[in-house]
Amino acid sequence: EVHLVESGGGLVQAGDSLRLSCVVSGFTFNEYGIGWFRQVSAGKEREPVACINCDDGRAWYADSAKGRFIVSGDSAKNTVYLLMHSLKPEDTAVYYCAAQEGGDGDITEDEQDYWGQGTQVTVSS
Repeated sequence: EVHLVESGGGLVQAGDSLRLSCVVSGFTFNEYGIGWFRQVSAGKEREPVACINCDDGRAWYADSAKGRFIVSGDSAKNTVYLLMHSLKPEDTAVYYCAAQEGGDGDITEDEQDYWGQGTQVTVSS
């Protein structure tokens, strides 16, 4: 059975850093693209933030994440990380990790095969 479990969210101030973790199980780590998405409010689309093992095996970043966020993976620990620097109030959202078999599809909400439960990140001004 596939599981993705996020952790590391919390309340921080603008300019702070935070590292999210996603522990995956039930599938072979390197055979999936694993991405981070965020949802700013219930009912809104989950937007992609960063992805590892995607984009022809490379890391991919949304424009909002470039230069501030770093996605990385530890296959020995079956864990994907999202290190976020220089956080802004507009980064406030529920952050989800998601897995896509093969990692070669579009980096969109609809193309993911599995989802975690999400972790709240709140950035105060």
